[in-house]
Amino acid sequence: MNWGYKIIAVYAVFVAGMLFLAYQSFRQNIELVTEDYYAKELVYQQRIDQTKRAGLLSAPVNITVASQELSIIFPKDFISKKITGDVTLYCPFDKKKDIQQQFIATNNAVKIILSKSYQGLLYVKVYWDAEGISYYYEKKIII
Repeated sequence: MNWGYKIIAVYAVFVAGMLFLAYQSFRQNIELVTEDYYAKELVYQQRIDQTKRAGLLSAPVNITVASQELSIIFPKDFISKKITGDVTLYCPFDKKKDIQQQFIATNNAVKIILSKSYQGLLYVKVYWDAEGISYYYEKKIII
């Protein structure tokens, strides 16, 4: 085999490799974190203010998981106050496992039942409103 055939073989292997990589890239599933990311970015300053308010409370929001039940316990600052809001469980690797649930807190606590399929990392995002003041708290948990 002379050097001309070797050069053609190298080019052929290179082209085949590039075609394989292009094929593999089209098969990848790429999900956005959120569909309406631009609209959420415009109101992000409100989220920053809500997070600061939550940081000024006497204690942080207590989020625990026990036997497939997520418990959210609000600080004593909210005793005898009506708390309404929503909880988002964001699963970064599978959009189908995301949960968003609205709540009205009783006894300063909210409980959410999780299915057995929830394993791994979750971001718990809690947005709530008490007496016209809004708050936001976020925590990573591993189940």
